[in-house]
Amino acid sequence: MAITLSGDQAIPAPPLTSRLTPAQVWGIVLLAPYLLVFLAFVVYPVCYGLWLARAPSNYVALYNDPIFARAAVNTLIFLVIGINIKMLIALFLSGFFAQQRTWIKWLSVIFILPWAVPSIPTILSVRFMLNPEWGIINHYIFAWTGDDGPNWLNDPTVALTMAIGVHIWKSLPFWTMILITGRLAIAQDLFEAAEVDGANWWQKFRFITWPSMQTLYITCTLLSMIWTLGDFNSVYLLTGGGPADLTHVLSTLGIRYLRLDQLSLAMASIVCAMPFVLPLVYFMMKRLSR
Repeated sequence: MAITLSGDQAIPAPPLTSRLTPAQVWGIVLLAPYLLVFLAFVVYPVCYGLWLARAPSNYVALYNDPIFARAAVNTLIFLVIGINIKMLIALFLSGFFAQQRTWIKWLSVIFILPWAVPSIPTILSVRFMLNPEWGIINHYIFAWTGDDGPNWLNDPTVALTMAIGVHIWKSLPFWTMILITGRLAIAQDLFEAAEVDGANWWQKFRFITWPSMQTLYITCTLLSMIWTLGDFNSVYLLTGGGPADLTHVLSTLGIRYLRLDQLSLAMASIVCAMPFVLPLVYFMMKRLSR
């Protein structure tokens, strides 16, 4: 680039480094490694996955695969039923654990253990407990009733229910702790004034607790749904997608296609989860912007 003065005379523009302050130059230098990491480990994998899933024949194959339709339905059940049940339980448990009592504090330490312990040993331990032959649950059923217990993971409805239950049990402590912080941020003067006016516990919750925690609760619910879409541990470790591939969700369905060496279908199945993710992200960011 040159700056023309008159006729053929021109003065070349100064280099970029001379137009930047030393602080700006150092800022670019320090930011460059993070930008490279972002491009290498975020942008490139996403673009490569979209490129693998670009062929329309992949989505035709998914549409004709009955397992994909069942996985989409199971994903909706997880999001609509499982997540909302989990967050409602977390909301009411947060009120219990917010009490300032010593034994409740010790109980909260035990309560948080399922979330703190890694997923593989905890979920596999539940799978062993549900084993129809030597699992501890059927062992006690036989000891008490004299009858063999059911094959818990052989029925698709029961297996999916168990997977939802394991997911709730595993992630419930985390969301309960988040909602506890929301409860503790509410001014206690409001509750004391409500007690003077003769309000019961339900009126306190309806007119004080819920209005104060509504934004936090909805944000946590949306964020939990987004994380659950990418979480395959609860289903994959407990049921493996069985029986007969009837308990798959979209995240575990991609693993199934990978095991069958169908990489393009695996990527396409993950892309099909975007209609679930994008509206959740939109509503969450819209609420946060308020």
